[in-house]
Amino acid sequence: MTAPDYTRLPDDLPAPSDDGAADQLTGLKLPDVALRATDGSLVSLARLPGRTVVFAYPRTGVPGQPNLVEDWDAIPGARGCTPQACAFRDAHADLLGRGVARVFGLSTQDGPHQREAAARLHLPYAILSDRSRALTLALRLPTFEAGGEVLLKRLTLVIDDGAVAKVFYPVFPPDRSAEAVVAWLDAEA
Repeated sequence: MTAPDYTRLPDDLPAPSDDGAADQLTGLKLPDVALRATDGSLVSLARLPGRTVVFAYPRTGVPGQPNLVEDWDAIPGARGCTPQACAFRDAHADLLGRGVARVFGLSTQDGPHQREAAARLHLPYAILSDRSRALTLALRLPTFEAGGEVLLKRLTLVIDDGAVAKVFYPVFPPDRSAEAVVAWLDAEA
């Protein structure tokens, strides 16, 4: 079996539906949970001043390795982590120019997987690991299971001074996620 090209989205990618699993997040004050970042720091989103954008995703693929499960592309919302991360990379300066103080990716993958992806994709922002799912459980973030792992469903949070100001959920297509945040920021200005 040939490993997929994670940088491209299949034309027949199934869209996720809004199952209401993120409805509780808007306006919520984040819990003080420290997460390890790919730059080695510990980050508590609850303690960060100003505006932060966090995009949560299931997992990045590893080049040359097959998907976590054979039918990964058939799971609505699963495929597209690399294009989404690259879209936030490419829009990073636009986000900062619109008053965003920082951008983070977030997944339940461990640090080595995340550091590999951050280096390979030349990301100008850190990725946070919620491997223990402490933040996921505290916020009741939407998840799904695949290959015996609990993974985050794709969503984007705009956080102002530790409270959720805006939730993008479901996110589809993933490669347009950053563009949607930029458009929202422009509409808010």
